[in-house]
Amino acid sequence: MTESLIQLPTAGESVIDTFDRMIRTGPIVPYELPGGVRAWMAVSHQAVGEVLAGDGTLFSKNAKNCPVMHDGTVPADWPLRVLTDADHLLNKDGADHMRMRRAIARAFTPVRVAQLQPRIQRLTDDLIDRFADLPEVDLVEHFTMPLPVGVICELFGVPADDQSKFRGWTATLVSHTSTGEQTQAAMQEMAGYLTGLVSDKHGNPGDDLTSDLVRAQTEHGLADAELVEMLWIIIVAGHETTMHLLGNAVVALSANPDQLAAAKDGDRWADVVEETLRYRNAACAMFNRYALSDVQIAGVDIPAGAIVGWYAGVGRDPRKHSDADVFDIDRDHSDQLAFGRGPHFCLGAHLARLESRIALATLFGRFPQLRLACDPAEIPYAPQFMTNGPLCVPVQLQTLG
Repeated sequence: MTESLIQLPTAGESVIDTFDRMIRTGPIVPYELPGGVRAWMAVSHQAVGEVLAGDGTLFSKNAKNCPVMHDGTVPADWPLRVLTDADHLLNKDGADHMRMRRAIARAFTPVRVAQLQPRIQRLTDDLIDRFADLPEVDLVEHFTMPLPVGVICELFGVPADDQSKFRGWTATLVSHTSTGEQTQAAMQEMAGYLTGLVSDKHGNPGDDLTSDLVRAQTEHGLADAELVEMLWIIIVAGHETTMHLLGNAVVALSANPDQLAAAKDGDRWADVVEETLRYRNAACAMFNRYALSDVQIAGVDIPAGAIVGWYAGVGRDPRKHSDADVFDIDRDHSDQLAFGRGPHFCLGAHLARLESRIALATLFGRFPQLRLACDPAEIPYAPQFMTNGPLCVPVQLQTLG
């Protein structure tokens, strides 16, 4: 690696612009994580495909296979250790990963997710009813954040009064401005809450997925601690990215009225979701893979033990789409990589797509004249690089005057 590495994040530059700069640099590029930790990021469609195809053979998800995580190079108080060192299914390989994945996967099958449609629709309608009479509203605060938080927390039996806690913990965990002490505290508080939830479900099971997992612990050999680790990663990932996906879609549609008109006329909200995943994916840097040996990715030599990530917004690769910066719902999305591929394919992909389709169709159906209440350039984005989305989306619900 050279000394002039791209920093992620780069001060004064949006995360999308930083990743676009990476894409222009090469298919897989060296960069620096916060704290000066060196790593590699696959940013071309080809390179991402090769990295994902190497899960379990070329790459491990377990940090024990990364020397710099243990030789003092990466400090013990590095804020991202709360993610790299956690003992959850995203940091496991092979049989151990599949054991835990099978336990939770049945909750996210297409059939099981489709059964949630009436409840998601009711939650969507209820949220919209609360602000329907207002002339202007921030969609993040009143819609795109509470909807996925409500869906995933209800799914796992988290009481409504406690759901805001998970939003706060998540915001701390994914922000690159959080200190190691802050991320550790957020993780400890969340784990403590979920430990209590699991304990309660042992004695008072209900009609929720936490209760289902408790009942299946013996079958899958799940200890309570493993179940807690599984729950937090699913709940965090299950709302953070969907929240930003919805915000990114509203902004993109508002900036492209012809695409919005096409979506309305043809009820093409599924196409809107797929194009948003390509154009401004809510998930960005998946950074915790480790090369098991010297390996070549897209013609680039990567040394054994290197930290290797992949860009989930890889649809912006101009080698894949010559007009990658154009929002176009007519694209062929058959080779979509936004949710990954292979053994670590996102479990919540079906749920995220369903929530987003329902939310966008209902929102623009109720407010056909909805438009941004500010210039898109004025919208602030989240201070992080693992996910990407607006912190607020002020909109006018009806045409004034």
